Amino acid sequence: MNAKTIGIASDHAGYALKQFIKSYLDARGLAYKDYGTYTEESCDYSDFGHALAYGIEDSEVYPGIAVCGSGEGISMTLNKHQSIRAGLVWRPEIAHLIRQHNDANVIVFPGRFIDEATCAACLDEFFATEFEGGRHQARIDKIPVRETN
Repeated sequence: MNAKTIGIASDHAGYALKQFIKSYLDARGLAYKDYGTYTEESCDYSDFGHALAYGIEDSEVYPGIAVCGSGEGISMTLNKHQSIRAGLVWRPEIAHLIRQHNDANVIVFPGRFIDEATCAACLDEFFATEFEGGRHQARIDKIPVRETN
């Protein structure tokens, strides 16, 4: 994967894991942009998920990393954007498959249900895996939905 500046975002429940992810990225010399939140004060995951998605759509960042308590809310928010393919991950094998088969451009973590070592292993796998293309591209091409009035 050709990472440039990586986008990261979380809500309050994902804040602690996001801080770990920032240290992981720093240790590897990877640049990132933090779209918030910046404290553990209660907030809405959607605000930060949309900000990250817009950053990817506007080519400010690629790929993205997102965290909320279960990982589900911020995933749902991100995946409302037509060009975003966010995948919820809790094992390295899943990180591999969301890149290899789904060309995921955002990896999402359940902040309340994953430890730092597993998170790091998932990030290692996500960054090391390339999209396989082929039959998977045809499936990805079917993901966007038509606009409704």
